[in-house]
Amino acid sequence: MIDNILNKIKGHPHLAEGTAYSILFTIGSCHLLNDMIQSVIPALYPLLKDKFGFTFAQIGVITLVFQLTSSVFQPFIGNYADRHPQPYSLALGMCFTLAGLLALAFAPGFLPLLLSVALIGCGSSVFHPEASRVAQLASGGKKSLAQSIFQVGGNGGSAIGPLLAALIVIPYGQHAVAWFALAAMLASLLLTRVGYWYSMVLAKIKTGRRKRTAGTCNLPEKTVRMALGILVLMIFSKYFFNACMTSYFTFYLIDKFGVSVQESQYCLFAYLAAFAVGTLAGGFLGDRYGRKYVILFSILGAAPFTLALPYLNLFGTIVMSIITGLIIASAFSAIVVYATDLRPDKVGMIAGVFFGLMFGLGGIGSAFFGWLADMTSIEFIFKVSTWLPLLGIIAIWLPDVRPNKAK
Repeated sequence: MIDNILNKIKGHPHLAEGTAYSILFTIGSCHLLNDMIQSVIPALYPLLKDKFGFTFAQIGVITLVFQLTSSVFQPFIGNYADRHPQPYSLALGMCFTLAGLLALAFAPGFLPLLLSVALIGCGSSVFHPEASRVAQLASGGKKSLAQSIFQVGGNGGSAIGPLLAALIVIPYGQHAVAWFALAAMLASLLLTRVGYWYSMVLAKIKTGRRKRTAGTCNLPEKTVRMALGILVLMIFSKYFFNACMTSYFTFYLIDKFGVSVQESQYCLFAYLAAFAVGTLAGGFLGDRYGRKYVILFSILGAAPFTLALPYLNLFGTIVMSIITGLIIASAFSAIVVYATDLRPDKVGMIAGVFFGLMFGLGGIGSAFFGWLADMTSIEFIFKVSTWLPLLGIIAIWLPDVRPNKAK
């Protein structure tokens, strides 16, 4: 389907022929701003815990509400967008994020905090599936590269968020979160431009002579379902581990090594920055060596490094977390593109499902590890989470995918 759409828009005076890099970098920049805003939420946890006296279980519930609202609606929005694309829904979704940010800055207690993070989650739920469709439309056939550019923007934002929280929110308090509303406004303006480009693409498709057709996958339906099941387990392994790192790594460093809250945020930034670099590398490697092998290396290959994490000194822990972030991050773009190759006629829905799983499983993992930390200790949950990448061994059974173009 994407290839046929791209053929229709070639030659249009206002649309890029081939890979539309300006659109890819714009949508990647908006992904950076969106995920930067989202990453402020876990960066706030130490401050909120001290200010309101929250338990680790309550911290986990905040993450759960945020991640579930970020995930539950995504497959439905993606499925609807496959049938009825809404170009300006991207900018509208960012308005939900803006409202949630302002509510978060002035939330006086637990329930208002839950409402504010739910609004931010709803904005994210609108953004990701439709933005993934735009990235593939602008790819010019270079789908792994396009997905990586889009995804690395998000991971870069996830890395910058804790750093900005350490510089702005931690010193000045909860109300300083309101400054991030400027990022939401900027993203909304950029997404309006993307929406204009997207609407022109749709108009060209509508007036084109050729019918919209979809690619096909050459694998039996049973094999497709098995492969999708394996990919879901890969997402579980990756994002349960990542949930423990993003939500509780700062607490672990404070508890075990006695670092300050601000210093712990810098360490989290190092991990998340490595995560962003690994995402971009995974896109290039997936095109060159095959997505199956990138997925296998990314998850299982991280296991030796994660298993060593709980037994190192502060310097070793930081270095090993950076290596872990570089390796384990490379899988997601490969997983999403691999899954859309399995279902090439359902790009929006598949992107929504896998982004939804990413957020949903991350939220469940955070709530689970928060509950377990209250029952045991931060150091214990950190040790448990480091075993999760071993599940990557099952990626061996992923089939080779060679989508056929529809005639």
